[in-house]
Amino acid sequence: MSIKLRFAFIFSGFVAIMLAVSSISIYVLYSNFREAEFYSRVKSEGNIFHNYVNEIKDPKQAAMAKMLSGVYTNSVFDEKLVILDSAGNVLNKLPENLITNYDQAFLREIKFKKEIKFETNKYQTVGTYNSRTKYFTIASGYDLSGYRKLQNLEIILAIVFLVGMIVAAFFSFFFVQQAFKPLLVLNKQIKRTTISNLKDRLIVVDNFPEINQIANSYNAMLERLSKAFEFQKSFVQHASHELRTPLTIMLSQTESAINKKMTETETHNLLVSLKEDEQGMIDLTNSLLLLSQYEQLGYQKDWPNTRVDEAVVEAASQVMQMYPDATIHIGFKEIPESDEAFFVIGNESLLRSVFINLCKNAYLYASDKKVEIMMYTSKGKIKVQVVNNGPTLSDDDSSKVMQPFYRGKNALNAQTKGFGLGLSIVTRILFAHHGLVEYDVPTPNTNRFTVILPQAIK
Repeated sequence: MSIKLRFAFIFSGFVAIMLAVSSISIYVLYSNFREAEFYSRVKSEGNIFHNYVNEIKDPKQAAMAKMLSGVYTNSVFDEKLVILDSAGNVLNKLPENLITNYDQAFLREIKFKKEIKFETNKYQTVGTYNSRTKYFTIASGYDLSGYRKLQNLEIILAIVFLVGMIVAAFFSFFFVQQAFKPLLVLNKQIKRTTISNLKDRLIVVDNFPEINQIANSYNAMLERLSKAFEFQKSFVQHASHELRTPLTIMLSQTESAINKKMTETETHNLLVSLKEDEQGMIDLTNSLLLLSQYEQLGYQKDWPNTRVDEAVVEAASQVMQMYPDATIHIGFKEIPESDEAFFVIGNESLLRSVFINLCKNAYLYASDKKVEIMMYTSKGKIKVQVVNNGPTLSDDDSSKVMQPFYRGKNALNAQTKGFGLGLSIVTRILFAHHGLVEYDVPTPNTNRFTVILPQAIK
């Protein structure tokens, strides 16, 4: 069942319940009113008959009996009136052929309660006892007019209920159709969205703020998807270019070696060149595999507490082994109060890879081959600053430098070998550790990368 039909049925159901409750309430209230009103009429008829009988000196006078019969026979449909004395003897009755048989227990109940009311086969009866005349009056009748009105009321309420339901169903389907019309328009626009037209955006519908929110959210999602596809496309293009270039060079060198005789020195130089290209391809492949692996990397709750300062020291030591002329100074802004101040929940080897990449980049792009590392804690965060002196990144470069295969102008000008993947790997690893890396220029010709990680103090 579609959501439109579901809403229409729910609305119609609520209307049906309201109409049913209203109709039943009206019927019950009128039925109670009819019953109370007819009891009052029957009692009034009995009282009048009692007064007439009480004024008659000789209740057995035929003329008086005929007069009473003529007066009361048609006042209430099928009316029955009986007057009894204190001993239970019938003094007078209407009609004259009425058969009466009242036991003493019934009369005692009337005398005790002064008045009783009951209904038998839709005949309503009122029994009263007058302590002054010591007469029992029992009056009963059938409310023919009242029951006819009640039947007419049933028919009227049934018709009103059915007509109300038809009208409610029509308007509920109509209004639901109108209410969902913007969603249908939105659905048609969404169906037109494919990978080839991700730049198209949904049209915002006027006077429908909720629909506008959905459209704006969808447009924002399309914007993110468009950027993701552009990023993926750029990534594939850069990866293909980086792999194709060394392969082309290697193929050219191999063909040249095949087509001419080479001396031992030339052969050695060729093999050295091929080795460098092969090593470059191995490094690029490893970097791509790492990037692919870290793309799926997520935060692990079972990671142990790891000391960031130790990971920094080990990373600096490895970089200085790789580059003997590198100088790396490590310091603290202030001595930590606790040994646990630099603990973070994370993977030690991954964090070490982060600082190796940052130290390596800082060394390669430093004009004096010196790297300064400063560590401190602030507001539950561990911050590690990696600083070097050299050409700084422009605002445009700094906003893109974390993207795969992107290399800033300082790297191109320095003709430094690389693939532009190191900072992308750093970003992925830190994201998995609920951390991040920021770049800024504190002073002219000074680059500073700041790693921010959450503390794991217990």
